[in-house]
Amino acid sequence: MDSTGPIVLAGALVGFAVGLTGMGGGALMTPIMVMVFGVNPTAAIGSDLAASVFMKPFGALVHHRAGTVRWDIVRLLLPTAVPAAFGGVFLLRALGDGDDLQQRVKYVVGTALLLAVAGMLARLWLDRRRAVGGAGSEDAEDAEDAEDAEVRVRPVATLLIGLVGGVIVGMTSVGSGSLIIVMLMLAHPRLQANHLVGTDLVQAIPMVAAAALGHLLVGDADLGLAATLLIGAVPGVLLGSVVSSRVAGGAVRWALVVLLTGSGLSMLKAPSAVIVLGCLGAALLGTTVAVRDRRTARLRAAAGTADQTAPEDVAGRTGPLASAPGARRPR
Repeated sequence: MDSTGPIVLAGALVGFAVGLTGMGGGALMTPIMVMVFGVNPTAAIGSDLAASVFMKPFGALVHHRAGTVRWDIVRLLLPTAVPAAFGGVFLLRALGDGDDLQQRVKYVVGTALLLAVAGMLARLWLDRRRAVGGAGSEDAEDAEDAEDAEVRVRPVATLLIGLVGGVIVGMTSVGSGSLIIVMLMLAHPRLQANHLVGTDLVQAIPMVAAAALGHLLVGDADLGLAATLLIGAVPGVLLGSVVSSRVAGGAVRWALVVLLTGSGLSMLKAPSAVIVLGCLGAALLGTTVAVRDRRTARLRAAAGTADQTAPEDVAGRTGPLASAPGARRPR
């Protein structure tokens, strides 16, 4: 049976998710290749990395034109990220060969997927804290711009992020858009979200290219499979990027958390009950957060309406106090 059509569709769906949320490329594509299409784990990793080499520049170019790339951080990430990503390929091969290697790779990928879930949850939490901290100030956006320009790069932490992230990406293809960006947020908490995304996308191009080259040299990358993925992934990324400017991606992010939780546990051969409970727990957490966010938004909207109407009542003396007998005029 020809699986070209379904693989193109899978590439389009993953590309759309990446364009919409900035997360989930390797974390979605690799398990789909392994669990849905039966591709060997090492071939899935190498092929996904080869496809990413051609997919990531689209988003990076957009951020470069918008001026949302911190090149000083990029220059500190690459000296460790590129060789670590290349070396991660050979570290993976050191786990063994044949069927034993494929099974061990599944465990490594499963662990990386659960780390990606933890990273996505951390990013959602940090984004919520930023939103709450910036609310209520008219000059919040200007202040954030000023803070971003003055942020000092932490060289040691940034070099370590490149090292750790590069090894994980080289071994699993997971983490270039989920783990590294969270580590950057923790190391540079005052950087704006769009600068974090732009910086991560740009540094990921040479890092992913180094990892893809390593897998190509050891014979893991299937260029035909990568090209098939790109047929769907490129338009998917472009469409997701357009939709992301008009539709909130919060629900999609939580859907990714649920999906990656199930995929990671499946790769680790967890019992079915554990997989179901893990997915239900992630879905329940996402629903709870969404309901709480809606309630908070309604309360803020109500408070904003009250703040806008109260001064008019006082200044124009049209409210209940102004019309009441014996009401005291404000001084």
